[in-house]
Amino acid sequence: MPAASLNAPLRDEYGESLAGASILVIDDEPGMRHFLTKILTPRCKRVEQAGSTAEAVEILDRSHFDLVVLDNVMPGKTGLDWLREQRRVGFFSDAILITAYADLETAIDALRIGVADFVLKPFRANQILNAVARALDRKILRRDNSLLRHELLAEGSPAKGRLLGKSPPIEEVRHMLGRLAPMPTPVLFTGPSGTGKEVAARTLHALSDRADKPFVAVNCAAVASDRCAQEFFGMTDRREGGSQDGLFLLADGGVLFLDEVAQMPEVMQAALLRVLEDQRIRPVGAERDIPLNLRFFFATNADLETLVAQGRFRADLYHRINVVQIKMPPLKERAEDIVELAALFMDQFAKTLALPGLELDEQTLLKITRYDWPGNVRELRNMIERSVILGAFPEEFAGAGQVKGAEALETLELVTQRHIMHVLDACDGNRAEAARRLGVSRKTIDRKYANWDI
Repeated sequence: MPAASLNAPLRDEYGESLAGASILVIDDEPGMRHFLTKILTPRCKRVEQAGSTAEAVEILDRSHFDLVVLDNVMPGKTGLDWLREQRRVGFFSDAILITAYADLETAIDALRIGVADFVLKPFRANQILNAVARALDRKILRRDNSLLRHELLAEGSPAKGRLLGKSPPIEEVRHMLGRLAPMPTPVLFTGPSGTGKEVAARTLHALSDRADKPFVAVNCAAVASDRCAQEFFGMTDRREGGSQDGLFLLADGGVLFLDEVAQMPEVMQAALLRVLEDQRIRPVGAERDIPLNLRFFFATNADLETLVAQGRFRADLYHRINVVQIKMPPLKERAEDIVELAALFMDQFAKTLALPGLELDEQTLLKITRYDWPGNVRELRNMIERSVILGAFPEEFAGAGQVKGAEALETLELVTQRHIMHVLDACDGNRAEAARRLGVSRKTIDRKYANWDI
């Protein structure tokens, strides 16, 4: 039966990870169940208890838990046998095993099944609380590492900047973000490439009550069709009992941002529609649905209405995601923001690359404000970065005092040397790591060093 506190979770020396956790206690002894529930409930978001594995299965069929505290010796089957069965049908939560016998065979078996920790009987309250806190901290660390790997593997650098500018179009976007922040409503960001759709989505996330939860950005065009189900839903291995969290679970509690949604494969469009309607997923190979608490943001530079008319995008999915649409204005419609953006990027890249910034004189500012910027903010950012590296603006943007032509080419090798040396310093002299960050081969670094006689 549920055992939930009416008060806010207690914060103490056991860490913040308990405060947001949901825990299921499984033990056939009523006294032990009540003892565990009593010490966990004041510190956790939700605690429930089951007196048998059969009752636990019923609870798991309707709710998802971050952690299970499980007695090993129970009528019918051991806790490990039950846990092994649940892993095969799609049980992704961590588990702590309570046992009076910690022999080597049991320990090895538990590790294979994925038990997070042992607690030996008899135990004190602080022992179980420490074990729960450690297991939850490791779970959060694994999720954060998975999210970091996902961002590092994603094409391009993550857009984590601020929504800059004071022009009327961008102020209108800010107003909409403020109104939508407290709501669970899906949001569709539209507009040409480079207008800052992901920046706006991250801004909305930061303003919402999910700001301390994950923001997972996915480029739908970069996910292979044959791996969509595994990548998004995760999977369980029926033979080994292992599991792999998908993007839906990694983002649970927070926001999943689906960029380039127009390029999502048709089979995934149907699956996504069901997730949006039910807020539940079933991992590949699992036999149990997992409930989600997830807000969705979408982005596209395509005309979805046209794609729907052409039969290339599902009409029912379009109507489901197009609840509220925020149109990001192209840079040419917010020319008064270009100067602020250019100055910010100049300062940013001068510091990041450890190179002198270039003067944004009146002629240069006039030229960049008159330019059409088909690539929008991204094109402006790339132009500033390239100019800082080369030591001069492109001919079409150069002011009266800018270095041009052959004189700029003469300094290119020196600029390259300074940049490579700066990256090497940041990597403590590790040439392989420096090559990875620069996007070149290790041989290129070695050849440059030989040419410079270093």
